[in-house]
Amino acid sequence: MAPAAWAQNFPITPDQQATASKTAQAGVPLAELAANAPSQHTVQRGDTLWAISGLFLKSPWRWPELWGMNLEEIKNPHLIYPGQTLYLEKKDGRAVLSTKQTPAEAAESAAMAAISTVRLSPRVRSESLPSDALPTLSAHMLEPFLAGPVLVDENGLRMAPRIVATQDGRVLLSRGDRAYARSQGDAALIDEPTKAQKAFRLFRDAKPLMDPLTGEVLGFEAPYVGKALLVRSESTQQSTSQDGKTQTDLVPATIDIVAAKEEVRVGDRLLPEPARNYQSYVPRAPGKAVDARIVSIYGNAVAIAGQNQVVTLNRGTRDGMEVGHVLAILKGGKRVIDPTDPARAEIMLPEERNGLLMVFSTYEKLSYGLILEITDGVKVGDRLVNPR
Repeated sequence: MAPAAWAQNFPITPDQQATASKTAQAGVPLAELAANAPSQHTVQRGDTLWAISGLFLKSPWRWPELWGMNLEEIKNPHLIYPGQTLYLEKKDGRAVLSTKQTPAEAAESAAMAAISTVRLSPRVRSESLPSDALPTLSAHMLEPFLAGPVLVDENGLRMAPRIVATQDGRVLLSRGDRAYARSQGDAALIDEPTKAQKAFRLFRDAKPLMDPLTGEVLGFEAPYVGKALLVRSESTQQSTSQDGKTQTDLVPATIDIVAAKEEVRVGDRLLPEPARNYQSYVPRAPGKAVDARIVSIYGNAVAIAGQNQVVTLNRGTRDGMEVGHVLAILKGGKRVIDPTDPARAEIMLPEERNGLLMVFSTYEKLSYGLILEITDGVKVGDRLVNPR
């Protein structure tokens, strides 16, 4: 499925439907518009729904408002296409967004067209209309992480098949190399009857992710290192030992490395390649209060995260976290000495908003978020709250 078409199958929640219906009737207050909201915008290829939301509204995550403002003409907010023009009408302190010009705007456009009329020879021109709806976010921002790190339980990765040998005793492997893998216990690496090769993702030993507030181990993150295809499954064969006895030998599975984010080595684990679950991300504020912390920053030896980087937070589905939730990132206040106080009292400066993050993948106790906007660097322990 083309990335730009992911959005077309995303359902609308009852809350979004109710908010949109209410907004469609009255529009939004002018105070909620962005300071430089244009009177119209023609959707271009490369636009995203997040960017268009931010163009008209102060808060891009206020997705139902943007949808509701054009509910009559755009039945599904995920079906906005390049070439469509959105018009902003302001009346009685409210704003309505539509795909149709007001009579005054239409008259002005007609007048401008008449002034600039150029007589041309008759000709026929044809141009295909775009078929792909706009994605919520640029696909390239999330694509590297959809097959990236994986969260497992304590024994999940430990019991997964592992690379046990390489050709010619090589220590590090890369794309195009061959290796050999064994399963744990009775779970053998066996070919599917209808598929000669089976895809696996390769991971390094998992590291524990701990809640910075409670100390609870929330899960184990296994860094993604590459991808392999199963060429031959594990098997056994009979052989004769030097003393003439028959023995059964274990023959490990044969795998080919087809992608490598970093060097693959003996001991790396294999997990089946999951089905890709493409979906649209509908940015919105959580329906209830959130108080979360950043647990880790994805990437080797990364201490500070910037825009478009991925972080893990200590809230998951058990806490009501959902894909699309937008959270404000707060920068902790510093302890400073009051220079005006003769006693040199120590004071704590307040937290300041530092940016926005959107949740794009959830687990029971943890979630992954993409940093969408940032003022300063983000670090482990930073606080996340509702964006309003």
